[in-house]
Amino acid sequence: MAAEQKYFRPDAIVEPLVDRFYAWCHTVAPVQASMNLAFLQVPLLESYLQSPRVHTSASRNPELRGGFFVNIEESRSGEVRELLNSIKRDRADMLAFAKAVADANEILRQGATGFDLTPMYPKLPPVLSGLVEVAYDTENQASLRFLEPLTYLSSAYTEDRQSVQLSLETGVERPFVLSTPRLPGPGLLDIQLPLRHPGLAELFASRVHGSTLGRLREALELDDEQAALLDGLLAAEPGTARDRHIEGGARLRYFGHACLVMQTPQAAIVTDPWMSADVTAGDRYTYADLPDHIDLVLITHGHQDHIVLETLLQLRGRVGAVVVPRASKGNLCDPSLALYLSHIGLPVVEVDDFDEVEFPGGKVIATPFLGEHADLDIRAKSTYCVKQLGGRTIFVGADSSGIDPTLYRYMRGHVGKVDMAFLGMECAGAPLTWLYGALLTKPVTKKISDSRTLSGSNAAQASAIMTELGAEEAYVYAMGEESWLVGHVMAISYNEDSYQLKQIDEFMRWCADNSIKADHLFGQHEWRW
Repeated sequence: MAAEQKYFRPDAIVEPLVDRFYAWCHTVAPVQASMNLAFLQVPLLESYLQSPRVHTSASRNPELRGGFFVNIEESRSGEVRELLNSIKRDRADMLAFAKAVADANEILRQGATGFDLTPMYPKLPPVLSGLVEVAYDTENQASLRFLEPLTYLSSAYTEDRQSVQLSLETGVERPFVLSTPRLPGPGLLDIQLPLRHPGLAELFASRVHGSTLGRLREALELDDEQAALLDGLLAAEPGTARDRHIEGGARLRYFGHACLVMQTPQAAIVTDPWMSADVTAGDRYTYADLPDHIDLVLITHGHQDHIVLETLLQLRGRVGAVVVPRASKGNLCDPSLALYLSHIGLPVVEVDDFDEVEFPGGKVIATPFLGEHADLDIRAKSTYCVKQLGGRTIFVGADSSGIDPTLYRYMRGHVGKVDMAFLGMECAGAPLTWLYGALLTKPVTKKISDSRTLSGSNAAQASAIMTELGAEEAYVYAMGEESWLVGHVMAISYNEDSYQLKQIDEFMRWCADNSIKADHLFGQHEWRW
């Protein structure tokens, strides 16, 4: 039986983990991971252990959705304590690194007063030696610049933190990924391997090409119990949809959130890949509907709902290149997406504004991305214009803002007229500290944090984008309203009075008044031409 050809099931859930917390850029990239571990995750576990019932009760309160509460039953608090103790013991180097970053910034605040910075270097914590440069900006404000490639060789990065937890889709909402660690449990296959491990790539490739249980067991270095669990994640037939490819024309499919799959017979492009594994739902496209080969994956920015590692990992071996925006080279709040993804085994192409990447029959132009990052100096963000996909130009706007409409006038002058525009309108997003609090080395007031949000375009800004681009069709993403992702990653709850939905309605009316075809997307959509 171990030699029988089998296929990785399309309804398998793959959660990448670091120290049992969900893996995303800020928990994998060395500097940011150290800061999050020290200033978010360890305090979070300590808080839970003081009052487990408070955390579990708050986790189930819809009004507190997205709050940093650990959703683990009190009966398992001993396991949480063991996890916390292991982090404090095994990640002492990372915790020390985070403290050194905080201390170094305080040293600069006190000692860098506009004069020569050479005397500052001996005063910095030794653990940062060789990993940072100290520099002033033109306002004489000093800051650290991390030599980021070297941090992956430092004590702040270790692959033995990494693992994956595999299970089957049950339709039950998963706990919020930024707050609740994934403990072992019945029916869960935990594999302690680096995320770049070739065995994982072989497992995910078997979804299309098949393999054997024996071969996969060897590749993943599994014991008997783990192999038995893996067998339950395999099927005798491939779970791929018959219409996943096209023979003529062009097709664009909406998979949910900001994930678009664009196809011609010669090429396939996917934006911000994130999709459901529930192949029984019938109201959405899933992993089963992906083409066997994807020429380009376009990543717009580094937030956990746009660069979704659990999906990207499963595309290893079937992607030509993952296109990512270039970061600012060492800024604490702006980790390199290229370094992050290349260290987990993905082929990466890094682009600046107006760089071009070709695909069979057309090209992708990286275009500027304004806003959405709480006014932090974050450069690793890009919108894209996909040109000549079956003769059309498609603007992938993600969560960018129309805060300065003139930009889009310049953009149109460079890329030409746009046929279809896809926009995010989460225009009342989370405050600064919700996602970036652990990276702030100087506290801000709640009033300041609340004023700086992770927000995309409102109705007026979206209308301005459409006017300047001259697009004939406008489509607004579902913005996390899909039931299969709303809880564990987005943690969003809307009602009929939500400001975001009212702004979308206003934008839809503006589009109708201006003869622009428009829709607020939800579930599966398909366009053919």
